[in-house]
Amino acid sequence: MDPTLTLVGALMLVISIVLSPLSSRVGMPVLLIFLVVGMMMGEDGPGGIEFDNFELAFLIANLALGVILLDGGMRTRVETFRVGLRPALMLATLGVGLTAGGAAVVAWWVFDLHWLMALLVGAIISSTDAAAVFSLLQGRGLHLNERVSATLEIESGSNDPMAIFLTLLLVTLIGSVQEDALAQGLMMLVRQFGIGIFAGLIGGFAVVQLVNRIRLTPSLYPLLVAAAGIAVFSATNAIGGSGFLAIYLTGVVIGNRHVRMMPMILQVHDGLAWLAQLCLFLMLGLLVNPSDLIPLAGGGLILALALIFIIRPATVLLTLWPFGFNRRELGFISWVGLRGAVPIVLALFPIIADLPDAQLVFHAAFFIVLVSLLVQGTTMAPLARKLKLEVPAGEEPYRRLPLDVPAAGDHELMLFPLRGKVWETPKTLGRLRLPDNTAVAGIFRGRKCLQPTRQLEVRSGDVIAMFATPALLPDLGKALSGRQAPRHLAERAFFGDFVLNGDALLGDVEQVYGIEFDELAPELSLAECFARRTKGHPVVGDKVVLGPVTLVARATDADRVTKVGLKMDS
Repeated sequence: MDPTLTLVGALMLVISIVLSPLSSRVGMPVLLIFLVVGMMMGEDGPGGIEFDNFELAFLIANLALGVILLDGGMRTRVETFRVGLRPALMLATLGVGLTAGGAAVVAWWVFDLHWLMALLVGAIISSTDAAAVFSLLQGRGLHLNERVSATLEIESGSNDPMAIFLTLLLVTLIGSVQEDALAQGLMMLVRQFGIGIFAGLIGGFAVVQLVNRIRLTPSLYPLLVAAAGIAVFSATNAIGGSGFLAIYLTGVVIGNRHVRMMPMILQVHDGLAWLAQLCLFLMLGLLVNPSDLIPLAGGGLILALALIFIIRPATVLLTLWPFGFNRRELGFISWVGLRGAVPIVLALFPIIADLPDAQLVFHAAFFIVLVSLLVQGTTMAPLARKLKLEVPAGEEPYRRLPLDVPAAGDHELMLFPLRGKVWETPKTLGRLRLPDNTAVAGIFRGRKCLQPTRQLEVRSGDVIAMFATPALLPDLGKALSGRQAPRHLAERAFFGDFVLNGDALLGDVEQVYGIEFDELAPELSLAECFARRTKGHPVVGDKVVLGPVTLVARATDADRVTKVGLKMDS
């Protein structure tokens, strides 16, 4: 092996990682940095690397996407399906089809393509990369309300398979001279969906059983999950199913079952997913010469802008209007049509199949991804704040360590650093309002471990070690949070001065606070008010304005609001 090649590859990784902090500082998607570094090291750039092995790129891209989808599946909570499953599936199926059709019309017009090739272009660029959106939003410290975040999270894992199905179907139709090509394509579609779902669920449960039944060195559990996930992915592809759908569902099953060493598995897989994205975008950047993009820049820009400003918003409005989203939420989801790696990878299919105009399709997809990352990626976080879609968030632990002892159950050791103005005044441990079923394991201060007692004072700079279960993380994070939240996200500013039970009746609120609600019947409970306004799926942060009073959902249990904040108009 040429040592120069490995040196250049390693330097590309180092440069990309070193430049990645620019993402959060200037609001630029980190994936764009990886793409640009890859292009700069390519044939037209100072690196001068000639790389045109599309088959190798396709193989690496498939494995990388498999790792990314496995990680995304493990971080998808089944609880979010309550509010996000149906709208996300509408976006991921009908929405992808509508996007592909709208983009095909524009592509047929600007590139003068055959209608089947135009449809292929539409299918290739029809899926969004919401995973990239979340990495950008989290890097800017944003915590979106559950209705928006759940919809985007589920869409990110489920729309890629649909786009892949459409692309394969059209490649089959264009490349086949058989009369029954359409019927074969539709059968392939059904087969990939059916086998993909079945293999993903069975594979997920099998991986859970394997991990929980075998005793290994802790560091081997993440590798076992990764290897088993890739095995499910490859086996599903081998029998004609969708490996992408299978590995995503495998991740969902693993992430929502009790799995030994799960925090460590997630921590390692976060790094694996970043490595996969980094290598994927660097490699895709190497495949493209900037000089090849210039001839189609005009048509590509028209198609990209039509996708951003017309096609995606129209698709979101047509698919999500029955699900109780308000205008601000619809506006943000419309803007989160960020294109990422999948359209570029899908554009490799026509090249490998040696279809006419395949190079044009590949370069057009790459150009559209660049425009999307520049236009949408850099404005995502400011728009989320402007539309007031944030909700207050608690402190996350600095480190989570699974105990892996049967008697401990789901309990973990969590380390919380105490910081912020709240902790500048010392507080005794006995005064802290910690959730039930938790215990203080110790206090670290100045490299020393202090024995926890009710009289011990803790202050800013200390690290408190807690035994707690993952389900208690939100309450525990709020109890130990000391960060100064923005004024509009402070507890009292966001939820109001008064806290009411969701079962409280409007009539009782009228009597206590001397307010008249003419719009609704007094026998309605506050929870029922939210259910009516949100079509049965309220989330924390939802608001109901009743005359001079604003009710804010403070806590929910399943589809019912249990705690309500009351804000009086000043």
